[in-house]
Amino acid sequence: MGHDTTRIAPGDLAALLGSRLCHDLVSPLGAIGNGVELLEMSPDFPGLSRSPELRLIVDAVTAARARIQAYRMAFGTASEDQRIGQAELADLLKGIAAQGRLQIALDASGDFARPQIRMVMLALMCLETAMPWGGRVTVQHVAPGWRLVAACERSRIDPCLWAWLGGDMARSPAAAEVHFPLLAEAARAQGRPLRHSFDMTGEEIAF
Repeated sequence: MGHDTTRIAPGDLAALLGSRLCHDLVSPLGAIGNGVELLEMSPDFPGLSRSPELRLIVDAVTAARARIQAYRMAFGTASEDQRIGQAELADLLKGIAAQGRLQIALDASGDFARPQIRMVMLALMCLETAMPWGGRVTVQHVAPGWRLVAACERSRIDPCLWAWLGGDMARSPAAAEVHFPLLAEAARAQGRPLRHSFDMTGEEIAF
C-alpha cells in the first residue's frame, strides 16, 4: 500500500493557522464590544459612559479589533479572486494609525487582489518596526505596483532584518519580527521583486 504524498505547503499551512486564530478571536472581541455598548445605554448605570474605567475598556477593545483585522489581512489566507476595495483598505490603515504612532496616508483607488494587500500590510509592519517613535507613511498604488514611503525624525534599523527583503537570511527573526521573512516569501510567491532602502530618517519599500 502506497503512502499518501499529499502535503500542504508550510506557507499555506501558516496562513490557514493565522486565519483560524484571527477568526476565533474576532467573535469574543465583538461580544465584549456589544456588552460595553449595552452598559453605556443602560439606565441602571447613569454616567457610566463617561467614566475613565469604561473608556479604557472601549479603547482597548477598539485597538484589539483593529489589530486583529490587520493580522487577518497580513497573516491569513489570500487568493487572487478575493478583492479588497479602497474603502476597506483605508479603514484598515486608519485602524493601525489610530492605535499606533504612525500617520498613514493612502494614495490609491479602485479595488485590489488580496495578495497585494497582504504584501502592503506586511510592508507597513516592517516600517512600523523601524519607526518605534512614530513617523509618516504614504501608501501609494502606481499600477501595477505599490510604493510605501516613510519619513521620521529617527529610526531604529536592524540591517539583518532588512536583509530578508533582499533575499538574505542574516539571522532568524524574533516572533515580533516575523513580518520581514513573510513579506519576502509573499513577494517570491507573487513574482513581485522587492525594492527597499533606508536611512536614519526614512525608509521605502516598493514592489
